[in-house]
Amino acid sequence: MKIISKSSAFALLFFAAAGVAAQDAVSEPVSLYRSVESVEPVAPHFMLLNEENIIPSDEMYPTWTNSVVHYNSEMPDSFRIDLRNYVMPTPSVKVTDIFGYRPNRRRVHQGLDIKVQTGDTIYAAFDGKVRITSYQRRGYGYYVVVRHNNGIETLYAHLSKRLVDVNQNVKAGDPIGLGGNTGRSSGSHLHFETILMGKSLDPALMFDFKNQKMTGESYLYRRPGSKYIENGQVKIAGPEKKYHKVRSGDTIERIARKYGVSQRRIFELNGLKSNAIIRPGQQLRVVCDMSRARNTSL
Repeated sequence: MKIISKSSAFALLFFAAAGVAAQDAVSEPVSLYRSVESVEPVAPHFMLLNEENIIPSDEMYPTWTNSVVHYNSEMPDSFRIDLRNYVMPTPSVKVTDIFGYRPNRRRVHQGLDIKVQTGDTIYAAFDGKVRITSYQRRGYGYYVVVRHNNGIETLYAHLSKRLVDVNQNVKAGDPIGLGGNTGRSSGSHLHFETILMGKSLDPALMFDFKNQKMTGESYLYRRPGSKYIENGQVKIAGPEKKYHKVRSGDTIERIARKYGVSQRRIFELNGLKSNAIIRPGQQLRVVCDMSRARNTSL
């Protein structure tokens, strides 16, 4: 039997304790690293979930629904819509039908119709979140509604295919669908609407498809009948659109001068050729100069 001296025993105990301490010193960082490693992938996941739950313009819209397109709501007296950072929904420059009341159909056409071919890519106009993707057999056909960060919603209808899902975040220029001829449609085209708090606005006040650009850096909506101050004077906002009933002796030039718009604009709004003949009793759509002046810089 081998006898160990007290000094040797003490040395063995010292080195044993040192070895345990050294082992703990090495293993502790590994343990911490693993705990961090197990948490890090979770944090971004929750961040992404929270990001997906963010509703664009949440302070304006009290609800988020995936079904109703148009609805009644209390409109603000005025609201400036930021038109920067946009992408035109289609490169097509041919507008085949405009916004406005249809006397022969006794209904309002709530958007613009732009000629596209079936299969043409349709793009999101601004950053936002998809609120509706649905189908109406006797209406929009396949359509998509996107609520944007600038406060408006855009609707894209008669699509042959939808490329996005409800509650999906999109960026300006993201493909959201393909042009088509579904629903109540007599030919392949894009029906495009701009909607503010459930109310349809004329897209031509913001989107200039012919020149493939916006009408300005912003559009100032004023609720008809609301009061505002301009150049120190109190004024009352008029309607977004007006119609003129042609009387005997009227000419396009005289009508344009009366409402403060160009003759070319009246031709465009009513789908008339420059040599068109107008007749008494005919309803012509006109736009007040006040509406045109609302497209201003921020």
